[in-house]
Amino acid sequence: MKFEKKVLPNGLTILHEKRDVPVTTVMLAVKYGSAFETEPEKGIAHFIEHMCFKGTEKRTTHQIAEEVEKVGGDLNAFTSEEVTAYHSKIPSEHLALAMEVIFDIFFNASFPKDALARESSVICEEIKMYRDNPRAHVTERIKNNLYKKPFGMFIAGTEENVKGMTREQLLEKHRKIYVPQNSILCVVGNNDFSEIISLAEKLCVNRSGEKLSIPKIEKQNIKEVEKRGGISQANLAIGFHFPKLDEKERYSAEVFSAILGEGMSSKLFVEVREKKGLVYSVKTEIDAGKSYSYFMIWAGTDQEKVSEVIDICLKEFAKMAQISEKELEEAKIQVIGNQKLKLEDSRETATNLILEEINSGAEEYYKFEERINSVTLEDLKKLSEKSTYSTFVLSP
Repeated sequence: MKFEKKVLPNGLTILHEKRDVPVTTVMLAVKYGSAFETEPEKGIAHFIEHMCFKGTEKRTTHQIAEEVEKVGGDLNAFTSEEVTAYHSKIPSEHLALAMEVIFDIFFNASFPKDALARESSVICEEIKMYRDNPRAHVTERIKNNLYKKPFGMFIAGTEENVKGMTREQLLEKHRKIYVPQNSILCVVGNNDFSEIISLAEKLCVNRSGEKLSIPKIEKQNIKEVEKRGGISQANLAIGFHFPKLDEKERYSAEVFSAILGEGMSSKLFVEVREKKGLVYSVKTEIDAGKSYSYFMIWAGTDQEKVSEVIDICLKEFAKMAQISEKELEEAKIQVIGNQKLKLEDSRETATNLILEEINSGAEEYYKFEERINSVTLEDLKKLSEKSTYSTFVLSP
């Protein structure tokens, strides 16, 4: 693998990892997501993502998908807290096609008025889908209990917000935000960097925009129970504020999560499932960006056993301060091994390179093993000293 990076005069950042395989991922991202939204506009980043697929001056919705799919490729997008990204995985010889289509929908989306109401309804159904899924609902609500509005709100927004957004509002925001200086192109695959640069220079629009800033993120700690009919299992989440992770703490959190709740050998799996038989599934997750960070434990259990599961999870979290050197070293091997498995997927690599570029520079991505190996027992102890937490329980 060979990594190269360049910032064009118009401000577009280009990242490239060359691989000797016949598959390429092209990902074009704007450094803008739901964390940048105020409460009245919550969901606008996600709505823009949907509308970018609804046509440009050159292409209809059908043509956008057809051009990529007819050569065996795929096309999709995602919106997160700090980035919205559009991506295609294709045979490497079709790089120019994939870049042309993605740059077109990214910079030149036309936001057709007749598609607005339909897509508004689609997004409202997406919101309902997440709400109806107990696990998805719980993991969304724990963020709400950890952070005040607007940051704590669901990325897709509310049905009221979505239904109230106009074409003019979406188009104006898009034209101000989707500009080269706010954007990152990442290509992972068997292509020449010079060709990528040449195509990007040709396809980029000449447009300036506004400086991006995230509204103040305010923390809180709420413990909440929601009753719901039609389910037979309680879903619960426990959330902990982690500090806005610096370079070292980011990697400490990865090791911390692996030991506590990732896999069948984790502390929580052994204690809550294997020894007590209280759950089928229990796991941990980290959600961390440049401006926020929190840690979550999720489990599904019988309604009568919720308190016992929460109590065990909290005790195991606190006991992370007592991890042995042997356990730490074994966890490092596990985390590094997991990362190597992820390297197979060019889309995963492109996503991580873009996120690293936003946080501290894409070059940091290639220091993962070194950073993980530098984690100490004292680092894990600091993360375990979180006395306040939030809970959300969805109960029958």
